[in-house]
Amino acid sequence: MNEQEEAHDGPDRDHRRPAGVDDTTVEALGALSKALETTERARGRLYDFHQMTGTADLQLDRAVRLLEEAGHPEWAAKIRSEILGRNVIPGHWTFQIVEAYNATYYRPFQRLETTAVQELAQGRDHLYEAEMKEERRTSGHPDHVSRLPDPEI
Repeated sequence: MNEQEEAHDGPDRDHRRPAGVDDTTVEALGALSKALETTERARGRLYDFHQMTGTADLQLDRAVRLLEEAGHPEWAAKIRSEILGRNVIPGHWTFQIVEAYNATYYRPFQRLETTAVQELAQGRDHLYEAEMKEERRTSGHPDHVSRLPDPEI
């Protein structure tokens, strides 16, 4: 490894543990981050639910039209009055569920995680993962570099 490579060995400043931050704090912030990532996945599924339910509701238009064309206006009317535009839970369409989730759970969780990283690790995110990367990589191996060289060098 030459001097330039050695200067770029290890994580960048933003991913190095600040002085005074102990192992348990790094682990706790990693667990908090992982929990938020799981919440992000759950939120994505909530958006899937929202979009799929909306798509199904719009697809009912075709079913209603075809039932009318097939001479079953009573069934078309039944679908139109009973299902088309129906609330998915009392008083709520899916967009309202998404809005409530975001306001009540997701955004407060996101703010709390950001504040914890700011206050406990000087805003340095993903310290747990950065340290895991250093433990697992093979120093000097071209496919295991810690980071790319700075562009000004």
